[in-house]
Amino acid sequence: MHFETIGVIGAGAVGREIALAALLGGYRVVLEDVSREMLEVGIAHIKQSLDGRVDGRELAPQELESALVRFSTASRVDEVCRVADMLIETVPDEMEVKLEIFTIFDKFAKPGAILASNTSLSITEIASITFRSEHCIGMRFVNRTPQMTRVELVLGVDTSDTTSAACADVARRMGMEVAIVRESLQAPAADEVAPLRAKGHIE
Repeated sequence: MHFETIGVIGAGAVGREIALAALLGGYRVVLEDVSREMLEVGIAHIKQSLDGRVDGRELAPQELESALVRFSTASRVDEVCRVADMLIETVPDEMEVKLEIFTIFDKFAKPGAILASNTSLSITEIASITFRSEHCIGMRFVNRTPQMTRVELVLGVDTSDTTSAACADVARRMGMEVAIVRESLQAPAADEVAPLRAKGHIE
């Protein structure tokens, strides 16, 4: 899978670091937040971080200019969906909020776009409200230093190998170490076990 544009939903501390890493990886990035104030903070952080890399000779001035050309912002999730090859949401880690975002992703994202969630919740459950669960994946970004250095790719029960491989490539290009975590189906709840046994489905 070939990616050019990564959409990051949420310009908070995690979202702006993901956007920065994607820019440094050479991607076109659209950073979205409903709050103009939060977007302004995100823009300032990214520009300051890029300037710091130029001052530290980690980035050439022309590379800074290229990164800024590839960077844009939006105030609506559906706007980002229409242009992004990969969407990474970083909204508050509450199931209701995640499901709302993924409903928008499912409705407006380009065919074949990867839908990723920075979450500790079940990606299988989040993906279940879409018609493209094979393209859904969890991406847990981990800070081991002031910068993000590691991402855990959480595979839902329907996440395809193509999706996981593409996300691993993107993460490595962003300078991350990659770990794969496979989410398993939950065992039946205690009050469901007796009826299943009675029907002979489990021993």
